[in-house]
Amino acid sequence: MVVIRLARGGAKKRPFYSMVVTDSRNRRDGRFVERIGFYNPVASGAAETLRIAADRLAYWLEQGAQLSPTAARLVKQNAKQAA
Repeated sequence: MVVIRLARGGAKKRPFYSMVVTDSRNRRDGRFVERIGFYNPVASGAAETLRIAADRLAYWLEQGAQLSPTAARLVKQNAKQAA
């Protein structure tokens, strides 16, 4: 099954997450098909906290990809910000 989830990056105590499309059997930070956005929970000032490529998200959802609970929350939050 193809899933859309977060892959952790960044330094210790400074998380940075990439929103990736991957096979559900792959490890959290392992191989992925495509990177469709990012989430930076510790962004400060004018730094961007969340970016998602809406066209690629729509494409993968159309192909049958499932959102993880956290990714679904962030997509909903992004839609609210865009409106």
